[in-house]
Amino acid sequence: MSRPFRFGVQASNATSRTEWIELAKMAEDLGYATLTIPDHFDGQLAPAIALQAAADATTELRVGALVWCNDYRHPVVFASEMATLDLLSDGRLELGIGAGWMKSDYEAAGMTYDRPGVRIDRMVESIEVLKGLFADGAFSFEGDHYKITDLDLQPKPLQKPHPPFLMGGGGPRFLKLAGKHADIVGVNPNLKAGVITADTASDATAERYAEKVGWVKAGAGDRFDDIEMSVRAFVVMFSDDREATAEMLAPGLGMDPAAALRSPLALVGTPTSMTEDLLERRETYGFSYIGVGPDEMEQFAPIVAELAGN
Repeated sequence: MSRPFRFGVQASNATSRTEWIELAKMAEDLGYATLTIPDHFDGQLAPAIALQAAADATTELRVGALVWCNDYRHPVVFASEMATLDLLSDGRLELGIGAGWMKSDYEAAGMTYDRPGVRIDRMVESIEVLKGLFADGAFSFEGDHYKITDLDLQPKPLQKPHPPFLMGGGGPRFLKLAGKHADIVGVNPNLKAGVITADTASDATAERYAEKVGWVKAGAGDRFDDIEMSVRAFVVMFSDDREATAEMLAPGLGMDPAAALRSPLALVGTPTSMTEDLLERRETYGFSYIGVGPDEMEQFAPIVAELAGN
């Protein structure tokens, strides 16, 4: 049985409190389930503060980051922030966490950009720490990267046993770990280079996404059916001439037009054809949680109205 569709909007900035609040209210009014924000140092709003403001302005909209970078915060500090955000949002937090990928963030902040395996190891330890601190009672932990001693973190999050964890990535090890540890798994192109390159989009073919879902399944084992599978549509192009638009889009994705239309990274065509694509992709990959950007939010709303909850 297919999981019902949910839809999210990922935004990063606003020029005023009013603009940010109106965006959050519009997302909720249009039927989107979540508002998410990235976690970078390139001129965006600070995630936790912006998300709390969005939660204060809405009643049902869930909030989270896609995704918080583990290396930017010690897990004790991060656990305290997330427990407070979950409590003050009335249990509407989705806790997205990643190992960090954008090399320019690390360089600008003077942080060591360790090889991917080290960053992933550190993130896995952090997840164990977060879940331990969210549980009742005092928690201790000693790993290669973190040491926690008899800490009973307060307050605890409102959602029990903890807010849903979301992990998003594109490599085999990360996606296998996401299958093991996460409640929501986002499948992305591989960003191991630390920058977005010409090869990034070409890692988003239908065949590659099928392989990536296979990695999630391998890590999840028997719990795969309990995982919500997510994908961000980075390219959303409304057009009555789907093939001509694909011809224009394909070179930028490093694919032929037919492959571009099949890529889960892209949605091209009319609302009807996009709806058909989403239904097919849910059947093929299990993707039921779909993200779009704020520029597409209003035009995409009829698709949300038709599919959300179904």
